[in-house]
Amino acid sequence: MNGFLNLNKPTGRTSSDLVVFVRKRLPRGTAVGHGGTLDPEASGVLPVCVGSATRLFDYIIDKQKVYVARLRLGIETDTQDATGRVVAEYPVDAGEAELRAVLPRFTGNILQIPTMYSALKRDGKRLYQLARKGESVALEPRPCRVDAIEYLRDEGGGVHALRIRCGKGVYIRTLCHDIGRALGCGAHMQSLERVAAGIFDIESALTPWQVDAMAAEGRLSEALLPLDAPLFHLPQVRVGERCRHAVLNGNPLRAAWLDGPAPQAEAVRVYLKDEFVGIGAPQPNGDVKFRAMLYRPGENG
Repeated sequence: MNGFLNLNKPTGRTSSDLVVFVRKRLPRGTAVGHGGTLDPEASGVLPVCVGSATRLFDYIIDKQKVYVARLRLGIETDTQDATGRVVAEYPVDAGEAELRAVLPRFTGNILQIPTMYSALKRDGKRLYQLARKGESVALEPRPCRVDAIEYLRDEGGGVHALRIRCGKGVYIRTLCHDIGRALGCGAHMQSLERVAAGIFDIESALTPWQVDAMAAEGRLSEALLPLDAPLFHLPQVRVGERCRHAVLNGNPLRAAWLDGPAPQAEAVRVYLKDEFVGIGAPQPNGDVKFRAMLYRPGENG
């Protein structure tokens, strides 16, 4: 089996838990990985890479993600989310109008200082491991980009829902914390759902219970998206049947074999006729070298 499974991760389970869950329902020895970690208390879209798809992680991880976060004004926690210890409480004078007014400050290229309760490493140790021992280290601001923040609704009790579009490296709970600071009343992230990651969206995501049912019926392969499904942001090159032997051996594809000049790009999708066979890197002489050769006759769909 090779392809991508669009999974809807429930709260209370780690991304690694879900990888193990899927692996146990596939043929023994099948490689499985996830395409972008979600914290245990977050829910939503978790792309799962199956078989040869695990070699494509680097080409899907940077795609835009969309989250729905519930922001709780008036309370700050040490983890910047609802799982942490309350460290400060403030009266809340801000509402929808004030929140809408500060959101533009947090879009575009911004700087964040993540909480100590993050998976960043310092001297080989995760920050959250140091934090649990009562240790603290000075952290430098990290650049990241938030493409858009949309105000959704006031849910009452100081809780407001936001839709956030961003790329890799944005800490949504830190974003919520910083918005609270800008309003002068503090805040933390009460809940988080990832509703899209590249082409993967929440509407088509399968729950673990649906995956379990399909696996029990021997139909799990039907849920897999093709290997090239999340890669259409990359340009393509194509070679004909006469190149099958070269492709099978992972040889560089000569410029004369391509159906047109190789695009000027760091990476391209490579097709043998109509079959996706891997990721290539165009060379200065017009050839294409494989970065990830995935060709297994009859297995790539």
